[in-house]
Amino acid sequence: MPASPELPNCPPGVEYLSQIDQLIIYQQTELLEVLAGFETNNTYEIKNSMGQTIYFAAEETSFCNRYFCGSARSFTIVITDNRGQEVMRILRPLRCTCCLTPCCLQKLEVQAPPGIPVGYVIQNWHPVLPKFTIQNERHDNVLKIIGPCLTCSCCADVKFVIKSLDEIYEVGRITKQWSGLVNEMCTDADIFGVQFPMNLDVKMKAVMLGACFLIDFMFYEHSSEN
Repeated sequence: MPASPELPNCPPGVEYLSQIDQLIIYQQTELLEVLAGFETNNTYEIKNSMGQTIYFAAEETSFCNRYFCGSARSFTIVITDNRGQEVMRILRPLRCTCCLTPCCLQKLEVQAPPGIPVGYVIQNWHPVLPKFTIQNERHDNVLKIIGPCLTCSCCADVKFVIKSLDEIYEVGRITKQWSGLVNEMCTDADIFGVQFPMNLDVKMKAVMLGACFLIDFMFYEHSSEN
């Protein structure tokens, strides 16, 4: 990959995001999880549109957290570059997953570098649709994410549309890609695509990546309670 340029007001380690308008996230299949049914820490490869690996992501949670809380568990996802240097950290606290409790919906924080928040993903209450707001580090609303009424689909991709705050203009999308019948039925190794404008703030691109992980856990993480 070409060297990443030095950009003003850009967190170190994520400069390469300024050069791309798409990410593809591949969740890795865990053999122990497939054979024994034990929920393990998720790992991911993050690639560009040419199939080049640019980041690795690894979940850090305890066994008790995974076993008792399932897909609703709190988590820390550490994102490293190809040199093993941590460049991002994604934090999800344990919160209620019931749509009847709008006061305690999902929230996710993205840090880049670790310890410095660059944005947040906030779930918005809606009786039917999955809806989220993307915020910057000052908690200012920047973009919206609106998902479909049915978040599962056989033999087809599922699209979560990224829109302007007034929900009129589409500026990108997070897509849960269909990975084949066997893979969908037997594993939770999902594939996601994230598309955004090339000139979007690098920090907001990082937050969109974090939103992809939140969507994965909320709607596609098969766990023991399922």
